[in-house]
Amino acid sequence: MRKLLNTLFVLTESSYLTLDGENVVIKQDQTETARFPLHTLEGILCFSYPGASPALMGACAQRNVDLAFFTPRGQFLARSVGQTRGNVLLRQQQFRTADDPGVCCRYAKGFLLGKVYNARWVLERATRDHPQRVPVETLKTVSAQLAAALPKIEDAMTTEELRGIEGEAAQLYFGVLDHLILQQKKDFAFVRRSRRPPLDPVNALLSFAYTLLAWDCAAALEGVGLDPYVGFLHTPLPGRTSLALDLMEELRTAFADRFVLTCIHQKTILSKHCIRQESGAILLTDEGRRAFLTAWQQRRQQTIQHPFLGEKIPWGLVPYVQALLLARTLRGDLDRYPPFFWK
Repeated sequence: MRKLLNTLFVLTESSYLTLDGENVVIKQDQTETARFPLHTLEGILCFSYPGASPALMGACAQRNVDLAFFTPRGQFLARSVGQTRGNVLLRQQQFRTADDPGVCCRYAKGFLLGKVYNARWVLERATRDHPQRVPVETLKTVSAQLAAALPKIEDAMTTEELRGIEGEAAQLYFGVLDHLILQQKKDFAFVRRSRRPPLDPVNALLSFAYTLLAWDCAAALEGVGLDPYVGFLHTPLPGRTSLALDLMEELRTAFADRFVLTCIHQKTILSKHCIRQESGAILLTDEGRRAFLTAWQQRRQQTIQHPFLGEKIPWGLVPYVQALLLARTLRGDLDRYPPFFWK
């Protein structure tokens, strides 16, 4: 099992990352402010303008340390990728699968079964844990509608049909998400999903969490030898990690959405951490990003029992396990891809 190492978050906008021997060195105005042994890291997320030296990018690629660049406000820019890792035969099989609409549909069903199943249990868990604080009947009704969508996914014949079912399920789920927000209700009300740009604090938190989750999934796919840009559900587009978006579907509600709710309920994120731009977009302040990323890293360390393996693993390893199961299915070691069913 892969060991969950540390992820380094570089948040100061003026920071520049360099390599000194086997250490990552962080500098500001030519002055060293911190250093970290490279072998202790599994990933580096850089939210600064200056970026990183070519030597560090090359060292990260050679040592399988994923290095990703974001704007200081959290918009993904690029990932540093070295030589392609993994078995070329596996990638050939992935590409053949992506070119076969029927087989593509079969894999896409697995991703969406996991997504809708997990969305349903997020609602069910809320009715179980907070029956006096949530509209139980409303949530139960939507849960039943999501449950009814599962056999429709199984019976779908095309990915276009699957996308239609997924869209209806997502609309149902987001239609009641506001009922799950039990603290700071005035400052963190949720009306509808808005992405580009996020128009309220909840959407800003969801978008940031999805960005981090997509990065984890892309890194996991690279780690097992798959191409994160060639997907089965999401149409391949230049610059879009379509397979990473496929893989993260089943983890959105169970991990990212529940994490955002926890940040609100535990007051990790407050209204003062959110600022509105002239365009209407809501962004996190520097302090807010630090608090969010610290809590994200802590959540990744928490353990769960994987539903397919039956073993306890940290949440942060779930994308790697699912990527491994996907690779084994493509190789023919498994008859069908086993989605991550959380409960």
